[in-house]
Amino acid sequence: MPETNPAATVTATEVVLPGKVAPSGLRLTRRELPAPAAGQALVRVESTAVSFAEGAMRRGRYYGQPAFPFVPGYDLVGVVQAVGPGVDHALIGRRVAALTKTGGWATAALLTAADLVEVPDGIGADDAETLIVNGLTAYQMLHRKAKVRAGQTVLVTGAAGGVGSVLVQLARHTGAHVIGTASPRHHEALRALGVQPVDYRDPDLAARVRELAPDGVDAVFDHLGGASVSLSYRLLNRTGTLVSYSIAAALDDTRPVLLDFLPLLAKLAYWNYLPTGKHASFYDIWAGAGKPDSAKREAFRAQLRTDLTHIFGLLRDGVLTAKIAARFPLNEAAAAMELAESSTRTNLGKIILAP
Repeated sequence: MPETNPAATVTATEVVLPGKVAPSGLRLTRRELPAPAAGQALVRVESTAVSFAEGAMRRGRYYGQPAFPFVPGYDLVGVVQAVGPGVDHALIGRRVAALTKTGGWATAALLTAADLVEVPDGIGADDAETLIVNGLTAYQMLHRKAKVRAGQTVLVTGAAGGVGSVLVQLARHTGAHVIGTASPRHHEALRALGVQPVDYRDPDLAARVRELAPDGVDAVFDHLGGASVSLSYRLLNRTGTLVSYSIAAALDDTRPVLLDFLPLLAKLAYWNYLPTGKHASFYDIWAGAGKPDSAKREAFRAQLRTDLTHIFGLLRDGVLTAKIAARFPLNEAAAAMELAESSTRTNLGKIILAP
């Protein structure tokens, strides 16, 4: 691919979230992006996606989200078109991935070059996109938080979701036995991945899990919070680990989001204070990121690059399969978000937006 003139400007199409609106309230706008500044890269976006975060943000329920209006999009894959001063020109023309938190729902984006992770040759943009935030979350919870080993048994809530569908694959690859909660319509697909599915609406869910793991499970990965996290803790064995990573059960609450987060964090801290062999924690993908250009940020970037490169390697080698539930053009972001939030969608995996 020829090198793009670093001084050129680009007109980007962006999806804007103007406030607390229904998906139909998203706006499509165009604006001119300046040439990359020092340390920046201009990326032509090939693939981005709808995640739980965007659904929470449109409700004003995602802790730390920017003020409205803003462009959503937690991650993206694209090709570097131009770079600013101080950035290696060899990056131009390379396919890269980026964890952005916001800004991904666009045809082009200006990003800090140090935050980009190269996508290995042979991996398509959509496949890579499924494994950025979802893959990092699943991998780091499994290996850096819970340190799951072969022969252990884990429980994954929401096993058919974006994070859950990656997590169960990684856990099976590690050699763990996996129990996954999901709607019955996803059970066949989960069994094909080697998962023992349990209906998440079963009033005797705890009893079903105990039938499969009489002594309790070694780890639980809970995305719901609320009452679910207490049940998850009770399902641990004597030395088990609970990793909570979201409060999806409180998604439609109208009170300030901190009023849901703070009791959860207090509960996890209290459980760790008890003289048991169990451990509980909350996973935040941005934990330890520090301020821009700080030593913490450099360490955060190095770990992210190491983990994501490893995850892409597992995808390339066929250990992981990219689970794509549906694919929409960028100008149909509202329909994509509606599908993502639908309680009736049948396809397992991530919903892709393709600029």
